[in-house]
Amino acid sequence: MHHRSVQPMCFTTMRRLAIAAGIVAAVTYATITAASADPANWERAGWQTDFSRTEVPFSEIIPGGPPKDGIPAIDDPVFMAASETDRFTDREPVIEIMVEGLPARAYPLSVLMWHEIVNDTVDGRPLAITYCPLCNSAVVFERVIDGEPVEFGTTGLLRNSDLVMYDRTTESWWQQFTGEAIVGRHAGDRLMMVPSRTVAFADFRARHPDGDVLVPNDWSARAYGRNPYTGYDGRSGPYPLYTGALPANMEPMARVIVVRDGTDVRTMVTLEHLRNEEEIVVDDTRLIWREGVASALDSASIGDGREVGAIAVRNTGDDAPLVHDITFAFVVQAFHPELPVLTVDGWVELEPEPR
Repeated sequence: MHHRSVQPMCFTTMRRLAIAAGIVAAVTYATITAASADPANWERAGWQTDFSRTEVPFSEIIPGGPPKDGIPAIDDPVFMAASETDRFTDREPVIEIMVEGLPARAYPLSVLMWHEIVNDTVDGRPLAITYCPLCNSAVVFERVIDGEPVEFGTTGLLRNSDLVMYDRTTESWWQQFTGEAIVGRHAGDRLMMVPSRTVAFADFRARHPDGDVLVPNDWSARAYGRNPYTGYDGRSGPYPLYTGALPANMEPMARVIVVRDGTDVRTMVTLEHLRNEEEIVVDDTRLIWREGVASALDSASIGDGREVGAIAVRNTGDDAPLVHDITFAFVVQAFHPELPVLTVDGWVELEPEPR
């Protein structure tokens, strides 16, 4: 399957137009969803998805701006040794896979910002490395369904402001934040998440000078290193592409660490609390914060973003790395409104803001 390619300015313009359109969402949302959240329209657009199977209301799935594969996944990733590339700055965030026995490999967010999905195979293990900028959600999956490796692409659609992926075998739609298929033949199925963490490029290079670092296939194809969402995580709330409830008792853009046991959430802690304490133990989980990592969603140049730091999350029993993600409070409100979050003020149950 061939991907549509877009120039950086085209992608940025499309996303900004979508955001601008969302500003008047209160007036036009019903019209937009009625026109777009219709399987007949999606089928006319060429989707081969089984729309008779769905786990969510179609009205929750809205256009994000770019079309199907308008943000092209990377299918043939290219790597360089960390010590041999000078294109990444020290504080740039990179996703590092934390699986014993797999070779050291890092995926810079400055690259994933423009592709969102990398279909990779690491030492024979098929993996999908994913990043949704609007949710700051970085998750690695085993890209295997029913025992067979599959590839993933971007639908161009969002749910709760989160990337909706699709598998190229059945064109089922998958929620990136949870790894659950929400529409199509595999609706209700879940992908296996793989432990990973976001660290500074300099830290990865120091520990793994010969480790592989993802580099663009063509450095001129995108504005790599630039952040098209300048100032996003400093806003008072997400772009109006998010139409769900906001938390009334927590800043919507506050960072929250979501720790998982398989498909279940083990615990959730605000980054602010961990940063203040530097190390905490909760629910058999040890969380450690260290400085040195820039926010990818702050300044125009990713490497110049404000300090957010790196975290390590491990099981207290055997010190094994745990699957975790660092997202925003509004995302937690959307996907896990029933679960409490540990904050500087203790455990807090999120309350939806009246709309």
